[in-house]
Parts: sequence; C-alpha cells; structure tokens
Amino acid sequence: MSKVELIQRNLIEKIQEHIETSSTIYILTSFVMKSGVRLLKETLKKAAERGADIKICAGDYLFVTQPEALRELISIHPDIEVRLWRSRGVSFHPKAYLFENTTSGYFIVGSSNLSKSALTEGIEWNIGLDKTVDENVFAESMEEFLKLFYADETVQVNEETLKDYEKQYHDYHQRHPNLARTWAESEEVELMLPVDKAETEINERDHDVIYDPATVTYETIQPRFAQVEALERLEAAYEEGYDKAMVVMATGLGKTYLAAFFARNFQKALFIAHREEILRQAKKSFQRVMPNKTFGIYDGNVKEKKADIIFASIFTLSMKKHLEAFAKDAFDLIVIDEFHHAAARSYQRVLNYFQPKFLLGITATPDRNDNKDVYAICDGNVAYKIDFIEAVQRGWLAPFRYYGVYDDTDYSKIKWLGNRYDEAELLQVQLREEMADKILKAWEKYKKTRTLVFCSSIKQADFLSEYFRKRNYRTVSLHSKQTDTPRGKAIAMLEKGELDAIFTVDLFNEGVDIPSVDTLLFVRPTESLTVFTQQVGRGLRLYEGKDYCVIIDLIGNYRNADVKLKLFDTERNADKNGKREKVIPTVPDNCSLHLDIQAINLLEEMRKKRQPRKEKLLWDYKQLKQELGYRPTYLQLHLRGRSDAIEYKSEFKSYVGFLYWADELSEKEKEVFLKYESWLVEAERTPMAKSYKMVVLLAMLNRGPSRWHLPITPKEAAPFFHQYLMEKEYRKRIDFSDKKTKQLWIYDEEKVSKLIAEMPMTKWSGSSNGLLSFENGIFSLHFSIAKEDEEILYQWTKEICEYRLHVYFERKSKI
Repeated sequence: MSKVELIQRNLIEKIQEHIETSSTIYILTSFVMKSGVRLLKETLKKAAERGADIKICAGDYLFVTQPEALRELISIHPDIEVRLWRSRGVSFHPKAYLFENTTSGYFIVGSSNLSKSALTEGIEWNIGLDKTVDENVFAESMEEFLKLFYADETVQVNEETLKDYEKQYHDYHQRHPNLARTWAESEEVELMLPVDKAETEINERDHDVIYDPATVTYETIQPRFAQVEALERLEAAYEEGYDKAMVVMATGLGKTYLAAFFARNFQKALFIAHREEILRQAKKSFQRVMPNKTFGIYDGNVKEKKADIIFASIFTLSMKKHLEAFAKDAFDLIVIDEFHHAAARSYQRVLNYFQPKFLLGITATPDRNDNKDVYAICDGNVAYKIDFIEAVQRGWLAPFRYYGVYDDTDYSKIKWLGNRYDEAELLQVQLREEMADKILKAWEKYKKTRTLVFCSSIKQADFLSEYFRKRNYRTVSLHSKQTDTPRGKAIAMLEKGELDAIFTVDLFNEGVDIPSVDTLLFVRPTESLTVFTQQVGRGLRLYEGKDYCVIIDLIGNYRNADVKLKLFDTERNADKNGKREKVIPTVPDNCSLHLDIQAINLLEEMRKKRQPRKEKLLWDYKQLKQELGYRPTYLQLHLRGRSDAIEYKSEFKSYVGFLYWADELSEKEKEVFLKYESWLVEAERTPMAKSYKMVVLLAMLNRGPSRWHLPITPKEAAPFFHQYLMEKEYRKRIDFSDKKTKQLWIYDEEKVSKLIAEMPMTKWSGSSNGLLSFENGIFSLHFSIAKEDEEILYQWTKEICEYRLHVYFERKSKI
C-alpha cells in the first residue's frame, strides 16, 4: 500500500477497509447526510460490536447536516459517540477520517463529507497518508480531533439535543428558503465556503528519553501557607481509609506543589491535565519536590511510559488504545488537575478504567455556576477548601483594589445564545472608538505597571491593542491566531517591564502564571463566573514589590453582572436570615471596592428585575436534560445541574412537583403525583439530624416495587441498616461513631433493632402528619397505594431517598 495516495473516486472503499481493521475510528465532517450514514452503517455496527473506539463529530454550519442522519447515526450502536459542533455562524469545514490499530494507522483528509456522492462518484480530492509517513503529525491529528470533539462548542447527540437541532434546522430553512435544498441520495451538493487557517502548536517530538534526576539542579522545597493545612487533611483522609478526595484552593496557592508533596506517599503516580503546558509546568514542580523520582510526559507526541510519575494529556489518555496501554492498577495515585473538568466524558472514561489506591482532584473553581458538579466523583470528600477571599484575608494572596466602571452598552438588545452573547452583535458595540477611549481613560486612571486585559474575542483584543499602541503604549494582542510574538516572549517582556499590557481572550484562564501582574482589566461581559474567578486569580499571586492588585471591570447590564460581585464578599456564605442582599459587598479589611454611581444604580435595578426564579430553574433543567438525553433523576439534577437541587425543593416542595409544573410528566404520572403529593413532600422535607430515616426507607425500597410499601419491623430493617452505615468509611465516621453507636460496629441484632425503633421509626412517625405510624413494633405507611401506581411511586420515592442520602453525607463531610 502506498504511504501517500490521492483518492478521487470511491473513497467509501478505503474507509470501509480501514473501519474493518481498526480499533480506533474517528470521523470529523462538516456535515452528515442520511445517504452517507447508510453506506457506513453496517461496517460501523460490526466495528462497534467488536469493541472499537468510534467517535464522529459533525457540524451544524448553515444547517446542512440532516437531523435524520444524526438520528440514524446514534441508532447504529450505543457505544458509538456522536457529537455536534455548534458553529454559531462561524464556518466549520473539516473533513477527516482517522484510523488506528495496535500496529498501524491511516489518515484521510480532503474534501469529502459524509454523504453518498462525496464518498462514491462525486468529484473529490482526498489525500490518504499512512501513519509511518510522519508519526508526529498523525499523533497530533488524533489529539486535535479529541480537542474538537470534547470542546465546549460541541454537544452530545441524543434524542433531547436532536429535538433542539431539528427545530433550529426547520426554522433556519423556513427563514432562508433560497438556501433550503431537497437532498436526493443521488445528488448532494457541498457548500464550499472559506475557513480560517487554524494555528496549531507543535509539541515536543516523540522520543524515549525520560527525565534523569542526575541532570536536575532544583533544590527540594517544603510546603508553605495553605499547602501545610491541606496536606495534613489529605494525609489524614488517606490514613482513615478514604480512597478519593478533592482539594479546593484558590489560584496562586500552589495546588500543583500540594499534589507533589502528597505524591511522596506513593510509588507510582499519574497526573492528568487538559493542556500540554500545564503538564510541563507540573513536571517541573514535581521534580523540585521529589528529585530522586523519574518523570515522563504522555501526550500526542511524547510517550514516556517507563517513569515513576507520568504527566498525561487527557485527550491522548482517553483514546482507548493509549488507555489500555496501561494496566488498570498501574498507578497508586491519580491526580486530576483543574478537577472541575472531571465530569466530562473524556475524564470519566479514564476514571472508570483505572483502579488507583487514591484519587486526588485539585481545583480552584468547583462550584456549579457553570460546570457540572464534581463532588460525586470524590464521594463528596472535600479534604480542604479555601477560596481567594479567605486567602487574601490570611495574607497568602495579594490584596486587591476593585474599580467598577459603568458601561452604558445595552446588552439586553444583543442576542443570547444559551451560554454566551452573539459575537457578531457584540462586536458591533465593542469595536467603537468611543468605547475604546472610555476603556483607555479608566485604565490610565487606575493602572499600576503590568496589565493583563481580558477580552471576549480575538477581534476585540486586536482592536483595543492597536488603539492603545496608537496612544504610545507598549501592548500586544496574544491569542491562538497570533503569530508575530510568541507567548513566552510576550510574558517575558511584560515581566521585564518592556510591555505595558497584554490583551488576551482565554490563554490565561488556567495553568499560566505571571506573578508580577499587578493590574487586571476586564473589557468583556462576565458570561462565566468560573472563568471570571480564574482570571481574577491571575493578579493575586504574591510578588516582591507588589503591595496590591488593581482590578478594573466594566459593569453593564449583561448577565451575571449583579451576581459576580458576590465573589468578593467576605459575608457571602453567612446566614442572611431573610435580610435584603447588598449590592456592594463587604471586602477584606486590606482591600477596597469602588463603583461608579451609575454602576450602583444599574446593579440595584438588575437585582430588582432578576430573572424569575422558576424560569431560571426550568432553563437549567432543560439544559441538563439535553445533555443527558433523558429526564434527569433527582440525584443527577443535584450532581450535574446548573442550579442547586435544593432550589427546586424550595420553590416547588418536591422535585416531582417541579416536573408537574414544567409539564414534564405523562398523563399517568400527573395522576399519580396528585394522588400521592403529600407523601412525596414528606419524603423530601422530613428533617434529618442523622441519615437514619432515609436508611430505613432505603431498606424498605430494596424489597422492590410491589413490596416496598409493606410494613417493616426494626428487626427486619436491622441487617441492611447496619451494613449500609458500615460499608463506607465516611458513613461510619459521620453517623455511626459516637459513644453509643461505636458499640454497634460489631453487629448485634437486638441493639441495632433498638436503635432503629427509638430513633428513625418513632421520631418519623411522630412528625409525619399521619402518613407514617410505628405501633406494636411495626413501622408502616398510613395510606394505601393502588396496584397500577406502585411502579411510578416506587421510582420517585427511591430517587428522593438516594438524593437525600447523598446530599446528607456530602454536607456532613464538609463540616
């Protein structure tokens, strides 16, 4: 077979040949047609059945991709992953087919989309390359595919996201009838539009050299500041028998060094991150802490397996081939950097595979403001937590002076696309000299010496940087498409005082530190509170001669403008007891916060007009439902929803009550809800000083849908009750370790039964408004359940029970 070949006809034959022999199959295409899916359907099905790793990414640009084609793709086999790139009007035109097995690889790139004409008789040019032509380029292609596949712009294709896409597809073609096409299987015409050349970073080439400690001149270092406290908590958790934990530390407190100090307790460790530069910085940190260990990088271009500590790219490691190159028990410790990403499917694949002695997640931003909750991944065990406000108060981060500058842009007139503003409409108001001049004047008034400017787009960064340069300031616009000044050089120039400011989009959110930065300028709407927190952290690192950091922030009527200031509030977690929320937060004593009077008036107005709570809960629920492809369980809502599940209970008395209000129940379910609402509310709201009520209820539920509601005695519940509380160390520590219950660690039926009778059964029956009773040693429901309602009510009760137990232990573990 030729190592490089031009394929002009019948690409289908080459694709099918490689599907049949490959264990990794990645397809990237700008659009997908039914005719193309049908050509590959049987071949893909057989590949999936034999366990091949199959991922297909298509685009929605101009809504050419047919909804029916996507539906047919996901119906082939449940193990085939299909994602849709949401282009939002930006051209998306890749066409690539990547294949790999244990001994070889093949890469096709060219003009053919996934349609019958493109794969058979259409006029197409495609180049096929054997992996041996350039293994570095091949590895880079695999890595770049996964970055696209799991990018924020993609969504998993399932029935829920398909409904949404289908609606947009039909709406678009109704609005653009001249662009609408009737796609016959025999004639499919590709829309060829220009695409911007994407910059790619060339990583270190693949080699076999592993770090040699003899060549390293680092001096070993010791824990300091928050690292001391966090390390003590981590080591205590490990000694107590925990196998998972999360540490939440503000940016600048040394999370990576903490992981390195903790790793001294283990022989073999794996450090996972989503960016190559984080891996290399982490490697240097670990080398300083453990100079006698060996270290290796494992990413798209470097495969250093034979080392004590391996630093791996999640995009490489999540490939089936690379994951299975390691034994499941290859590592004693696994560290996940930026742990708030860990709920993503790529991380879940890795975490489900490995069996370490301990899993450590480290992050600065675990909150569910923008991200899926990650507490469940570490069994709710937060070993240590300190945010940037507390760190500033304790002198571990630099103080700040915040200046809120009024922005008169009316963002309510700019289209909101679910998680960001429409870039084209946003640029119309941003790329104005009047706006640029206002930004410049605010910066000149408050700035110190070295500034990072956070912009919302490359065009805005370029525009403002040029505007500042024309006013004799030394600036550079630094982003993924900038080639004139390398990132490293720009950072060095800023540190030396040779630049006044770096304008950037998102390069400095995670993993890049410039401690000398003393001014932050935000000229973008705060769409993500997580990103805003990360960016604030870029200016708070301690540095010789830096007495405080200036934060200059444009305040307009954009989303989250009235919420983000809470991040600076020392009283944000205090019990307000119904008191009205303040617009101006209470900042640490060594800090200050100043707002333009117009900004104060705007925030007051926004607080009054805040999005109705019920509508926000509905929006967040629908987002999660789309992500999952089905109606989330109560626990899934808590673990992965954007709003706290407790808000649903507070607003609607029960999760099922919310589903009823949102018209998410079938007619039969609505009927069942109305008949048994009082029981569902009772199960949701009964107070829990300990977990015992729900453990007894779970013991009842374990008898199955037709028997769960039958009476139960303390003696019948005792074996399950004891086993449940003893099988997890954290449950035993929280609810089974006081003076009385410690005696029950060795099972004693009579004593456990007595505890159950005295506590959950007697107490719950007395507070249940007649719904439960405990008489003559029998605990029972005081209402009847129709046979035809059993299954539905059983499932709902079980969801409530599992949710409440999880939340109870999660909350208690943080106290």
